[in-house]
Order: sequence, then C-alpha cells, then structure tokens
Amino acid sequence: MFGRSRSWVGGGHGKAARSIHSLDHLKYMYHILTKNTTVTDHNRNLLVETIRSITEILIWGDQNDSSVFDFFLEKNMFVFFLNILRQKSGRYVCVQLLQTLNILFENISHETSLYYLLSNNYVNSIIVHKFDFSDEEIMAYYISFLKTLSLKLNNHTVHFFYNEHTNDFALYTEAIKFFNHPESMVRIAVRTITLNVYKVDNQPMLHYIRDKTAVPYFSNLVWFIGSHVIELDNCVQTDEEHRNRGKLSDLVAEHLDHLHYLNDILIINCEFLNDVLTDHLLNRLFLPLYVYSLVNQDKGGERPKISLQVSLYLLSQVFLIIHYAPLVNSLAEVILNGDLSVFSSKVEQDIQKNSAKSSIRCFIKPTETLERSLEINKQKGKKRMQKRPNYKNVGEEDEEERGSEDNQDDLDKSKGTEASSKGVRTSTENEEIEMVIMERCKLSELSISAVTEQNTTDEEKSAAASGSEITNWNRPFLDMVYNALDCPEDDYYALFVLCLLYAMSHNKGLDSVKLERIQLPAQHAAEERNSYNHVLAEGLIRIMNYAAQPDGKIRLATLELGCLLLKQLVFSKNGRIIKSVHLDCLEGAREESVHLLRRFYKGEEIFLDMFEDEYRSMTMKPMNVEYLMMDASILLPPTGTPLTGIDFVKRLPCGDVERTRRAIRVFFMLRSLSLDLQGELETQLPLTREGDLIKADDVLDLNNSDLIACTVITKDGGQVQRFLAVDIYQMSLVEPDVARLGWGVVKFAGLLQDMQVTGVEDDSRALNIIIHKPASSPHSKPFPILQATFIFADHIRCIIAKQRLAKGRIQARRTKMQRIAALLDLPVQPSTEVMGFGHSSGAAAQHLPFRFYDQSRRGSSDPTVQRSVFASVDKVPGFAVAQCINQHNPSPLSSPSPSSGSGSTGRCDSVTASSTSTPSAAQSPAVRSGRKGRRRVFSLSEADSHGGHWV
Repeated sequence: MFGRSRSWVGGGHGKAARSIHSLDHLKYMYHILTKNTTVTDHNRNLLVETIRSITEILIWGDQNDSSVFDFFLEKNMFVFFLNILRQKSGRYVCVQLLQTLNILFENISHETSLYYLLSNNYVNSIIVHKFDFSDEEIMAYYISFLKTLSLKLNNHTVHFFYNEHTNDFALYTEAIKFFNHPESMVRIAVRTITLNVYKVDNQPMLHYIRDKTAVPYFSNLVWFIGSHVIELDNCVQTDEEHRNRGKLSDLVAEHLDHLHYLNDILIINCEFLNDVLTDHLLNRLFLPLYVYSLVNQDKGGERPKISLQVSLYLLSQVFLIIHYAPLVNSLAEVILNGDLSVFSSKVEQDIQKNSAKSSIRCFIKPTETLERSLEINKQKGKKRMQKRPNYKNVGEEDEEERGSEDNQDDLDKSKGTEASSKGVRTSTENEEIEMVIMERCKLSELSISAVTEQNTTDEEKSAAASGSEITNWNRPFLDMVYNALDCPEDDYYALFVLCLLYAMSHNKGLDSVKLERIQLPAQHAAEERNSYNHVLAEGLIRIMNYAAQPDGKIRLATLELGCLLLKQLVFSKNGRIIKSVHLDCLEGAREESVHLLRRFYKGEEIFLDMFEDEYRSMTMKPMNVEYLMMDASILLPPTGTPLTGIDFVKRLPCGDVERTRRAIRVFFMLRSLSLDLQGELETQLPLTREGDLIKADDVLDLNNSDLIACTVITKDGGQVQRFLAVDIYQMSLVEPDVARLGWGVVKFAGLLQDMQVTGVEDDSRALNIIIHKPASSPHSKPFPILQATFIFADHIRCIIAKQRLAKGRIQARRTKMQRIAALLDLPVQPSTEVMGFGHSSGAAAQHLPFRFYDQSRRGSSDPTVQRSVFASVDKVPGFAVAQCINQHNPSPLSSPSPSSGSGSTGRCDSVTASSTSTPSAAQSPAVRSGRKGRRRVFSLSEADSHGGHWV
C-alpha cells in the first residue's frame, strides 16, 4: 500500500492517487502512529513509510487544503516524531526522519503552514536532540535541515527559534558548534546559517548573539583560521620540487573562503557585531600573525610566525577581498606607518590593568572550546536572571522596551567600566571591545600630519614618503616593502609586494589620505597631485631594467604589475608628473628590451606567429590581480619548467622558444609604457588591424581586376559559385553585385598568412584550402574558419590560383617581418617592387602596407565612389594598385604602370587618415622623432629568386 507512490509533491492519476492526498488518508496515517508508538524491528519500515506519507500529504495540503494542517496541529502529530527520535531507534529511522523533515520545510510555501509546523517548540527539540554525528549521513541531513530552517528566518519566524525570556537560540548555537568540522560542506553550511541569522534585523536576537556568542565564536573562528594559515605556511616551507601543489591549492582555497565569509559578515553592517569581529581579526590574527611576520623572520621566540612570502600573499588577499573601512584602515596604518611598538604597547596596558591574561594582540588559543564557552554562558545567563534580573543582558531587554538607543550606548559604556573594575576577566565573559589599534592609528595620524602640514616642496614630500625626513619615526614594515623591490636575483618577494601595493591602492574602503602619506595614489582618488614617491618609482623602474636583461629573473606577471603601478603612480588628474630623469631611465629599459629582442629575431615563420600571438594574448587577456592571488603556485619558488603546469607569465622561461616569447612580451610592455608616459599613440602595432582589412559584405570595385571563377564545396557539403581574388594580405571570395556592374560583394575574406593550400590527388582542377583563425594563445588548437575544396574550370586556372595563393602568403609574411625589423631598428633589405607593383620614389612614400578603405564604400550606392581594388598590373593578377588622392593636392598620385603590361589605376579614399594611422613597412620606431622611412618593395619573381616556397 505504501510502495505505490514515492512522489513527494503530489502527482499520480486515478482514484487511488487522489485518495492518498487527502485529509482522510492523513487521519489513517495518524491511526497507524497511535498504534505503533514503540519502534521495533517489525514496524520500523512501516513507521518510515508512514512519516513519508504524512510529509507528502502536508506538502499537498499546503497547496490545496488548509484543513490538513488544522488536523496536524490539533492532533499534535509532531510529538510522534520526537518520540521516535528519543527511542534511539537506529540510524535508519533517524536518517529518514531528517530527510523527510528537510523536504517538508523546503516545500512549504505558505507562512500560515510554516507557523503551524514551528509552533509548540517541537522543531527546537529536534534541533537539540543528541544525534550520532559520527555518522556522516546523519551529519549531512542534520546540517542540511538547519540550513533549510535558516532560510525561513525573518522578523516573524525568528521568534519561533529565539526565546528572549530564556536567552536561548538553539538553531544558531547548535550550528556554530560545527564551524571547524573536518568536512568542508558542513563548514560551508554553518557559514550560510550564520549569515542568514545575522541578516535578520531583530535587535534582541542580535544583542543576544553579541553578548553570549560573539566573543567565543569569533575567537575560536580566528584561531581556526590562524591554525589553517600556519598549516599553509608549513606546506610551503616543506615543499620539494612543487610536490605539494595540490594540497597547497586546497589550503589557499580554504583561506579565500574564510576571507569571503568574514567580508560577508562585515557587509551586513551590523555595527556591534562588526566591532567584535574587527577587534578579534586585528588583535588576534592580522597584526600578531600576518603583519608581525613581515619583519620578524627568526624562528625563535614565543610568538608564532609565518614566512615572508606567505604573509605578503595573505595580506594581499585581505585587501583585495575585505573593504570594511575600520578594519582595512587600521591594518594599512600599521603597515605604512607603524613599528614594532604596536606589539609591545598592548602588553604594558594589560599590566597596568592588572590583567592575568597575556596580551590580546597575540595569536593565542582560546582558553575554552566553543561548545564549552556556550554552555558556560548559558548557565551564567540562567543564574543572573534568577539572582539579578536587572544585570547586563536583562537590562538590555528593558532598554529595548523603552526604545532608547542613546541610553543603550550609555549602558554599554557603564558595562565596560563595571567589567574592567572586576580585574581578571575570562575570554568567555561579556567585555568591552578594546579597539586599541584604532586609537594608536589616530595618534600616528596626528604625528604624521604635523610633518606633512608644513609648507614643503615636492622633493621634501617625496623624501618624507620614503621616510628619510622623519628621523624619529621608524617604519620597518614600509622599509621591508621598499627593500623587496630590489630583486637582482629573483622576484620571489617583489611580486607579492607589488600585489600588496596594488590591493591597497584599489581597496574602496581604504582612506586615500593614508596612501597619500607615501604618495601612493588610490585608484578612486580624484585629487590633483604635483609629486609622487620617487623611492617607489625607482624601485619599479629597477624591476623593468632587470626584466630587460638577457639573464633577467623577472617573471612577466611581475613586470606587468610593475607597469600598472608605475602608470598609477605618475599619472595625475592634470596629466603626467614623471620627472625627466625617471623617464630617461625608463627609456633606457625600453632600449634594452629592443636589444634583447634583436637577439631572437629570426627570418623564420615561427617568429612572426609568436610575435602576433603574444601581442594578441597581452591585449585580449590583461592581468587580473584577483585571479593571480588565487593561484597557490606563486607561493612556491619561481620555476622554469613547464612540466609543473604553471602559467607561462607566472614562471621563468624554459628553452629558446619561451625565451623568445618572453623577450617579445617584455618589448611590448615597455614600449606601451614608454608611449603612455610620453603621451604618444601606438601607430605600428598590431601588425594586422581589423579595421584595415576587407570584411564580409564589403562592396568593392572589381573593374579591370583579375578574378578566377571557382566552385567552393564546403566541409558540410554546401556548394556555391564564387570568384577568387587575392590582395596583399588577404584572399577573398566575392560574388557579383546585382545593383552595379563591375562591383562585387565579399562573402568571405581570410588572411593569406594563415592559409594552407594542398592539391587533390585525383583531380588536377581542385585545391583543398584551409584558413585558420588566429589563435588566442600559443597553446590553443587552431580553429579553421574555412575548410573547403575549390574546383576551377581547368588545370591551368588551378595552377595559377595555387601560385598566387602560395606567393601571396610568402609575401604577406615577408612584409610583416620587415615591419618587425623596422620596430627593432634592424636593416631592411632594399627592393624596388612588391608583388609586381613598381613605384617611383615619389609614389613610394605614399604607399602603406595595409589596404585602407573608406567606410562609405561598404554598401555604398554612390556611383562616384570608384576604386579598383584588385587590378592587374605587370601581368600579375589578383592584386590592387592603390592610387591615392592627396587631400592637400588636388592632382592624384598615380602608380606608374610597367612597360611590360597594361594596368588600371584606382582611387584611394582618405589618404590622410591612412598615413597617420599606420606607417610604412620600412619605417622604424624612430619615426616618432621625425625620421622618415621609404617603403621597401618586392616582386613575385624576386620572391622566387630568393627561394620563396610554400610551407
């Protein structure tokens, strides 16, 4: 009878199915429960099926019949569930009961039905029941049940869980006991439950959490996070040949989860909870463990320490994730302006207070476990309510009834005074939150402002930022940051320092005034500046010099991050403020990168492919520091082997190919930085601009152009008639324009340099042509954008087409290699023609390596726009002769036709825009300073004589 329907939420057809979901059937289930109050081996399965059926009927009744819940409440059927649990009937019954309750509360949608289920406090009795949590399945269903209940919390339902009179909140207190459970899914569920609780705006409940649970929970949570950090540091220290990468990645991911959880608590913006959490994070974790380890690397002493790289890495994550202003400002104040007295002054204060405890600003284990602390607080709360009804927590409830927030603040102060007069205090008692670090930050702000408010010059400000003018102010943490930028051997620590500076300058909660003391501008700051931190700028330029050396050990990620910080440092609202001496040093680094790349310049095809791939990768995927700091592999010493699987930009190069790639990327970065700081635009890169190429649906003038008719059979079997045309850089498939005679519409255009052409064995009239899409990364698989068989009218036309495509590919790549040589100030081989186009000395200066087309030509119906794109010149068909119209000279500059053949001339629109956007192939980078270059030209016959061939 019970096995016919296993559906949870209705369904079924026929009379039997309708009778199961009814009030009568619920009454029958109740009858079964009354007859089987004791669980035995014989009725265990019957009771489990009965509970399932009751749950199914309740969900159906929530949607269809309210009398179902009336009967459920009238007969107090939840009592039967509790009785079954209390009989210790075994894991099978417990698991099934927790599962059905979880499904029940997940599917209840009406608030009235939910109130019925939560009434009489039976749910809280199930929450506090002592389950066998050593059983993983019971643990999973129990924590899932608590999470489902927490999702139902609001200002109305919270009263079913939190009892103001007994100060009891079982849903919350039972959940947080599993905050350090070995199973990660349980820990995640606990975090979800606590966040759902904190989001409920119920002041009595939140005051209970602050006074009874906040200190023990946050102190144990901070200790758990710190212990996890020490384990992470041990994993880094004991690693051999990157064998711990898997474990290290898990530990880093767990730490990131902790930080995101802490940030989620802080952004709820419950002020008194944030005060307690900020106090524990600063005084028991971030300062005593993270910051203290920056300058104290000796393993002796009583204080626990972590390695420098781990400390910098974790602090960077803190500033990237947490944006709560009081926390990040206090932490940044110590790093930028603090000294070691931060850790000693608190001890003296504790001694003056006659406290038996050790310094709070120390990473120490709580004296009691969380479960023990909650039990002690619960017992003390009961005693205080009996003996002194107006003491502390009950007094807060009275104040809530009076509704006076001002009186609440006064009472909090009086409670703090009373608590401090008691002398010795345990960590589990309610205590005044001591934000001593924030008070120290205020004092340090006053001392610094006394120096910075004087009428100083820009040079004096810069010197003050480096600490040279403040003779009595020792800043060991800031000195460590500056010293780490000097990295002639490797950039192990420099990368983390740059990440920390970047994270601090991009933190939205950090006060820009604190960063301005070291003249590090915040990203969101809009003030005008006239000076910058010379010490930091010199350190960044030094990194760039090291990167441009042949034996440099600077990784590409470090260099790119350094370039970002330098631009942020020397750019102000009113323009660039970099000094000429620093600009000269940067230019020297750029020249070094040019010399470095010359060593790898080769006339091979692979160099051109790498050059364009690296530029494409750098522009399409700029650095994301957040993702960089999620990668655990950078915690290990820099390695040069790709066998580790570490991304190329995060490790050193291995072999000539990777050294070439690195030299290309360094050249790009320093060139871009140099142009930005000089206020100049990039006019020579990329080698192929999308806006300058022929695209599909362009309408072109094909009069007097040499075209070859062909049939294109695609891979999927499609067959179309097209005309094949070859330009300097591209091949195009066009069809006639029905509107204008002699014009054609481009249906496909692809780069010659990415083409592969092969013959068909059994058909002399056919060619197999594949054109690949430019790869987004050197390791990505080439993706063909065209893969088809071209069939021509006869074998002669097939041979002509193959020759044009092969030689066109060779010449397209050769032209780009000449442009790269010009960028590197390398000599370019002289020539008199390109692909059969002869030029006079006057016309050569006007020719550019790209085919520039005015936007009006695309789909334009203006018959006056006449341009021969693919003209036959010198009997070499398939290439255009561009005859440009100079806007300053009304007479067009004609390209002379060779005497050996006739050719047509065309028109080129907007020559001024073309000449300013892209220089000639032979033009060197020195064109910015006024040096002019002449376009070098080759012919197809010359390509053959130089050994040109199809690869």
